[in-house]
Amino acid sequence: MPTPHNLFTTALHAVTTAGDLALRMASDGFDSWDKSPGNPCTSADLAVDHLLRARLPQQDIGWLSEESAASPNRLAATRLWVVDPIDGTRDYARRRPGWAISLALVEHGAPTMAFLYAPAQQRLYTARAGHGATLNDQPITVSGRRNPAAMRLPVDPQLITSRLWPEPWDAVAVAKPNSIALRIALVAGGDADALFDGRTTNEWDVAAASLILQEAGGTITDRTGAPFAFNQATPTLPGLVAATPALHAEALDRLAFARAALDRAGIRTDR
Repeated sequence: MPTPHNLFTTALHAVTTAGDLALRMASDGFDSWDKSPGNPCTSADLAVDHLLRARLPQQDIGWLSEESAASPNRLAATRLWVVDPIDGTRDYARRRPGWAISLALVEHGAPTMAFLYAPAQQRLYTARAGHGATLNDQPITVSGRRNPAAMRLPVDPQLITSRLWPEPWDAVAVAKPNSIALRIALVAGGDADALFDGRTTNEWDVAAASLILQEAGGTITDRTGAPFAFNQATPTLPGLVAATPALHAEALDRLAFARAALDRAGIRTDR
């Protein structure tokens, strides 16, 4: 069985190699299609998934990926690779830089290693439980912002100016990559202060980024305020709220208010 250090090194090399492959394919050309309406996939997603599955140790480690069948023993596994070969496929397909390869090792329901590689941005986030988080080998921490005034959010500006809110909101919209994992990483690195999304999300979208944020000193929960638990029978999570510790409650309240307003208007918010 590989030591934690060797496993981290092996996974890091696999992720960076896969990212370089995806970057080459973005330049050389790839096929794309919709798995379902509004749910794009490319040949690069599949190529990255295949490379990671071939290179990551899987003895006594289960497998859960967006782009391939889960291992038969997934639910019984105490350790599990959770993979999103390309998070932010829409940006990738449009040759925009807001995509990343997301990989986490989950043990007993919690991520213990995390890798988030955005080669088009030359950003490599990593984390190990209890060892902090890094961006390009440099330690990162959340911004530490405590005052909700002018909090920075990686969202569409229309959210901040929406009529959802009972009074003008002085939040500030910052860059919003298509990858939800990269948006969480922006909070982890202090480039944003909070993020919330009420829609159901998949475990592979947030497993790696959640550990990176926590190891950077941030707080992340589902939309009810409950901590995430990974490797569930149905690998989905009820929304997310990620923030500096002091702003998490404010972000949670904002999301609850927005969901209630949309529900009153008859607009579904659980997808």
